[in-house]
Amino acid sequence: MAEQAELAFVTTFLNTITSQPVSYPDDYHQPPENSLKRVPVLQAGYRSRCLHCPSGSKKRLDPITLTFKSLKPASSTALRVSPSDTVLSIKSQLSPANPAAVRLLLKGKALADNKLLLEYPVHDGDVVNLILKDITLAAPVPMKPSPISTATPANTPSRHTRIPSVVLSPSPSPSADKPVDISLSLDTDPPSPTRPSTSTYHNSLAKPEMWDRLYSFLRSEFTTDSDAQQAFEDFLRAGKTVLTA
Repeated sequence: MAEQAELAFVTTFLNTITSQPVSYPDDYHQPPENSLKRVPVLQAGYRSRCLHCPSGSKKRLDPITLTFKSLKPASSTALRVSPSDTVLSIKSQLSPANPAAVRLLLKGKALADNKLLLEYPVHDGDVVNLILKDITLAAPVPMKPSPISTATPANTPSRHTRIPSVVLSPSPSPSADKPVDISLSLDTDPPSPTRPSTSTYHNSLAKPEMWDRLYSFLRSEFTTDSDAQQAFEDFLRAGKTVLTA
């Protein structure tokens, strides 16, 4: 009976822990024998970039020596290059400062920059013609400053902003040879402003309603509140002399 009870307990315990999910700590490392084996990398053969070569021909990739000959100016340079080099890299060796000014000709045919040297029928000891192109730099065109335009609201009426100019011209005279001078009387004492009647003018300025209407009118005429506030202060400063009289 004791053995059957122990067997039943073990069976129940195993069934209970089997249904529980397996959790591992953060520092858990899987044993190496349980890891998947690395997939072997297969070595692929090299495929030549020569697309225009015949299928049965083999190009040697050993370095060759070419003679680059220039007529203007007359010069000759021997350079050892690799058939796998591009034409642009060879131009960079001939003229590191400006390879775009170099043009290479092989038997009267221009060599393209993006092609390999082995794509052309070139052999060790061949002569390649070299032409230096004249590159003229265009003169810089001065930039015109763009006019600054201030956008005005569509509902704001346009105002006259020009300052009127006063020109004094001599009055026409009977004689066309000699103009008549204009006589101007300059009075150093400016005329004293006439004070309005205090009965109506002072009473109108003393009303707060008048100043409220004036401020509303200025806000409708000026585009910004700061301009309307400044104009209102100017009117108020000018009216203080009458209000304090």
